[in-house]
Amino acid sequence: MSNILKSVKLDFSLVRPYVKTICFTMVLPAVFAAINRSLLTGISFAMCFIAMTSGYTFSITEKNDMERLYSILPVRKSELVVGRYAFSIIMGLLALIFSLITHPVILSSLGETVSTFDIACAAAVGIFLFALYTVFQLPGYYKFGSIKGRVFMYIPVAGFLATLFLITKIPADNSGWLITVLSSPVLVLLAAVLVVIMYVISILVSVKIVQGKEL
Repeated sequence: MSNILKSVKLDFSLVRPYVKTICFTMVLPAVFAAINRSLLTGISFAMCFIAMTSGYTFSITEKNDMERLYSILPVRKSELVVGRYAFSIIMGLLALIFSLITHPVILSSLGETVSTFDIACAAAVGIFLFALYTVFQLPGYYKFGSIKGRVFMYIPVAGFLATLFLITKIPADNSGWLITVLSSPVLVLLAAVLVVIMYVISILVSVKIVQGKEL
């Protein structure tokens, strides 16, 4: 566990120069939420943006030829992979918490009603979307690198556009069924289990990829 935490700290050190850029990307979804008067679309946009930054650590490592550094660290490859996933998840949670605080405040100031239930639903959707993006992105980066695998950076964009398309296709007066579905404890539990399963499979795939490479 201590080695995993060290790996997480190392990744945070790598992205430190990009903190201002990452913070700026979190402002744009807030503006998007205000324009669309929708918490759900704002959170979806925020998860898209923060998922796109998951390639920063891979890009920095590749550009600075840090593979040799990682190879001499007294840390197993599997621990480095788990640490990278933990870092990505922490970044996603921080972005989600920030968005869940700022977006409702902005929408309320514009006269929109945002209930606790709306916030809970947006949080659940945000977590699921972020997981769906990163479980495909991270193995792709491990396999192809940040340059050859930059196509994986656009997975969140495609996912957000698909989500936005589905949201706009639901008439406001017929959205009751969606609220009923999202409030189902069984569905929430199944979604949580699915997220865990996706991450476990994704981590195992990434570990296998890394172990098959010569660092």
